[in-house]
Amino acid sequence: MSGYIKAAALAALLAVAATASAQELKLGYVSSERLLRDSAPAKAATQKLEAEFSKRDRELQDLGAKLKASADRFEKDAPVLSEADRARRQRELAELDRDLQRRQREFREDLNTRRNEELQGLLERAQRIVRRIAEQEKFDLIVQDAVYFSPRVDITEKVLRELNTAK
Repeated sequence: MSGYIKAAALAALLAVAATASAQELKLGYVSSERLLRDSAPAKAATQKLEAEFSKRDRELQDLGAKLKASADRFEKDAPVLSEADRARRQRELAELDRDLQRRQREFREDLNTRRNEELQGLLERAQRIVRRIAEQEKFDLIVQDAVYFSPRVDITEKVLRELNTAK
């Protein structure tokens, strides 16, 4: 969060606190990290992504093993190879290495894109649950990912329970 947004949030909190001097301010805290780690939908999304990307991951590992075996063979054979054969095999190894690096980069980008899609949906559902809890229990302010919070204002467990049972 940028410094400006933090300052604006603090100013808003102070304004709410100043106007609520006669009544008690009801605050809550939610840990996004715990929601993304411990909720059933997050675990299901992780399993879904693993299933979706496991074949490509194995292919990349196999390609990496093939590259290593080829490099080891080249190192062993290099002293007895002609200059032309040595140059050809070096080019082949370099090409195989570039291909592996390109595929690994594409894999990471695709995985990150899919992970972000899955997590965005989960966070949107969690936000709806947090809003519903805030309205039902008359919270004045609920914050996420604070530097410090008292366990008595932590409603993460409540959000997790609802997130785990929501369909």
